[in-house]
Amino acid sequence: MKASRNGRGGWLEERLDLRPLLSPLFDRKIPAGVGWFYTLGSATLLTFVILAVTGIFLSMNYSPSPDHAWDSIQYIDDQVPLGSLIRGIHHWSAAAMVLLVFLHMLRVYFMGAYKYPRELTWVVGVFLLLLVMGSGFTGYLLPWDQKAYWATTVGTRIAGAVPLIGEFVRKTLIGGPEVGPATLPRFYALHMLALPILIALLSGFHLFMVIRQGISAPPKRKEPSS
Repeated sequence: MKASRNGRGGWLEERLDLRPLLSPLFDRKIPAGVGWFYTLGSATLLTFVILAVTGIFLSMNYSPSPDHAWDSIQYIDDQVPLGSLIRGIHHWSAAAMVLLVFLHMLRVYFMGAYKYPRELTWVVGVFLLLLVMGSGFTGYLLPWDQKAYWATTVGTRIAGAVPLIGEFVRKTLIGGPEVGPATLPRFYALHMLALPILIALLSGFHLFMVIRQGISAPPKRKEPSS
């Protein structure tokens, strides 16, 4: 009988031999000088996981129709057990994710971590930033109240001001000349399906490149002249 393996892995490690797959993820060399600012990417990923989990629970009780959207929000807040708490966590996690991804991009830029050989990692990060902003924008309409309606109207009109393709993109997003009944299910589909899938795929690729290339070392400080 094959002897049992001790330490990390235990029962699963003995049968699946996961250590060669997990070793590059957990057994990585960390450059000197790395501090808390280097955890912003991991914090952003954590908020995305929280949003995905809370979003699944909210979608179980939400109706993406103009006639019932607002009522379903009230039902979540007032009658669903812990519904108000879950919605609050989802709301503040969305705000935190936008803030964290901005701070993460600023840290990468000012630390020079976007330079060779990490240019592709930076480009993927830029696309992730745009997708996160798009997810926040589409989710803002879902309560279907006056604030959400007019904010979406203003936002889509700004997008429509883009030369050549702006008006086409705006009408495709809202399903007509103005924000109306066709807009809500479109934004719901983008917010619940298209954008989370794209964010998950790009995040996986982004994480793969970070693991593959390693964490960039902080720029060296110049010694003060005597």
